[in-house]
Amino acid sequence: MRGTTARWITLTLLVGAALSACGSDDNNGTDGGSEDPVVVQITFENGEVEPNGERIEVDAGQPIDLEVTADEPGEIHIHSDPEQEIPYDTGTETIKIQIDKPGVVEVESHDLDQVIVQLEVR
Repeated sequence: MRGTTARWITLTLLVGAALSACGSDDNNGTDGGSEDPVVVQITFENGEVEPNGERIEVDAGQPIDLEVTADEPGEIHIHSDPEQEIPYDTGTETIKIQIDKPGVVEVESHDLDQVIVQLEVR
């Protein structure tokens, strides 16, 4: 009986270790972040923009959807490496970006000389 019990204990430990190694992955199997996009709603209206300098945490490599609603066309500047200048039109559109390097990345409007959001990339 002792040999059988020892084998069951060993088998249980091996299965437990294997399950721990294969366990659920909070970042959906990607290195550095969730596959679910962070959605940032940006509104340009009457020469002003909302949000205004808020800091938003994102994972490195996580998709980011900038949902831009604007009463006139313009351009968003993303101070990442490399920097990005992304035009938008009047109306509503979604700009998809991704930042792969950790740090704080400012998204701003040069026309308004204003930081829209700071993306804190972890």
